[in-house]
Amino acid sequence: MEDNLTKTDIKKKAMIDALTNTLGIVSIACQKVRISRQTHYEWLRTDENYRLECNDIKNYSIDFVESKLFECIKDKRETSIIFYLKTQAKDRGYVERTEIDAGDNNAFRIEIVDENYQDQ
Repeated sequence: MEDNLTKTDIKKKAMIDALTNTLGIVSIACQKVRISRQTHYEWLRTDENYRLECNDIKNYSIDFVESKLFECIKDKRETSIIFYLKTQAKDRGYVERTEIDAGDNNAFRIEIVDENYQDQ
């Protein structure tokens, strides 16, 4: 089965390996495999299996970075603790500003209520 691989299939496999080794950094992986970024993004757009493998690498990379964040938190690094609370504990008041989620269509309505105004 390996003998039936096209040059493109071989390059895609090499790119997946390079992305894995670089934790998903596209520019470095492309340099290692000697393809253009445009080629990589074309493969993402047209090859579902390639896209799924790239998404797996992205998730692996996020998991890796999260593990490093938790190491920093365990080492009592204040910036890491603050970052985590601001991103994961907003519902407990760890926010600097109020965020409004307008949904997928970005449509929302603002109503200003003046408690001192009395309708006559």
